[in-house]
Amino acid sequence: MFVWSRSRGACPAVVCVALVAFASLWSGDARAIRPFITDDAHTVGEGHLQLETYWRRDRQSFQHWVLPAVGPVSWLELTLGGVHGVAPLGQRPERPQYALGGPIAQAKFLLRDTVPNELPGVGVVVGGVTPAGRGGFEAPGWSGFTYLAVTQAFFKEDDLLIHGNVGLSAISAPGIDPAKVTWGIGAQVETFFDFHLIGEVFSGDPYSVGAGGAYQTGFRQIFNDHLQLDFTVGAGLWGAILPVWFSSGVRIVSHELW
Repeated sequence: MFVWSRSRGACPAVVCVALVAFASLWSGDARAIRPFITDDAHTVGEGHLQLETYWRRDRQSFQHWVLPAVGPVSWLELTLGGVHGVAPLGQRPERPQYALGGPIAQAKFLLRDTVPNELPGVGVVVGGVTPAGRGGFEAPGWSGFTYLAVTQAFFKEDDLLIHGNVGLSAISAPGIDPAKVTWGIGAQVETFFDFHLIGEVFSGDPYSVGAGGAYQTGFRQIFNDHLQLDFTVGAGLWGAILPVWFSSGVRIVSHELW
């Protein structure tokens, strides 16, 4: 996800080390979509709380995203979050300043769960972004989005996952096309010890109507159902060309609370 200033953050080292040590007490699999832009047909699960937080750096800005979510029932995931950071960077005579954007609200409805070697899982997502904020991270107007998320799993668990999205984003702002088709396709392959390689190509970001086509590649280290770390690098390919970016994040999921 990207902010309007550019053309789902890493934690401090001590905290990350503590989390990794804590995670080693369990084993398991996790199918959450971070660090993809292309979403998956999966929810956090009934009674679970989730926190996805990551940083993203490009030549124009430093961003820290915080995206908490909750699963009130097994087929629904609700997310409310936002972004803050510093912008613009490297654009003299403008001086860097604290920037803030959001909130972003999203609901994901799971229509069919993803089961390996069977028909793909299917989900529908609807959400919106407010124009609140400052420093270039704020959206230029009220916007909304919806898309269909499909996930095909092969072999067992997370051995090979293919994700596909297609949807529509709309915004009410002068000088910007009011509606735009978004799509994405991504793949995740497990190598060894729950180390997964990821890659994707997408056109448009539901969180930012101004985004063009881009690619992203990286890895996910999945420790168990409760903790994963990731790192990615990406860049624009066509349209509103995005600068090269780097990102790294952590995903934490609670035990079942109800």
